[in-house]
Amino acid sequence: MTTAAILIFGYGNPGRGDDALGPELVAAIESEALAEVECQNDMQLQVEHVTDLQGRQLLLFVDADASCQPPFHFSAIRGEKDDSYTSHAMTPHALLHAFQQVYHQEPPPAFLLRIRGYQFELGESLSRQAGGHLDAAIDFVQQRCRQPHATAWQESATPDL
Repeated sequence: MTTAAILIFGYGNPGRGDDALGPELVAAIESEALAEVECQNDMQLQVEHVTDLQGRQLLLFVDADASCQPPFHFSAIRGEKDDSYTSHAMTPHALLHAFQQVYHQEPPPAFLLRIRGYQFELGESLSRQAGGHLDAAIDFVQQRCRQPHATAWQESATPDL
């Protein structure tokens, strides 16, 4: 089995309203069955996911965010040890740092797509506003997948605040 060049990893809790934005985006992209794209999702990033990063050319992490500007924020990220490094749930930065520690090499170029959400209460459904942001994010990711090169993705990235 060959490893797809691009890994899109959405995370969030589908039972908490807009927190489902990451998994929802993954489901939409996965339904297109793009040859060079593998989609995964989980409720949170964990150290075990470090093995999923091997052999990739590009990584895209997708999460809901209550503080970014609508409709979404797309940025390049790198491995950094942070407070989540030793916890069960990790940030993408900590997961990339763990990759460096485990494999003694730089991880593939990585990006974070934070989609603006509003409702995160248990039992809530996806808000109408977040649904619109999700549609815009899906279009954006589809365009990135048509240009599977780190330089093209980097040109689309905005600085992380």
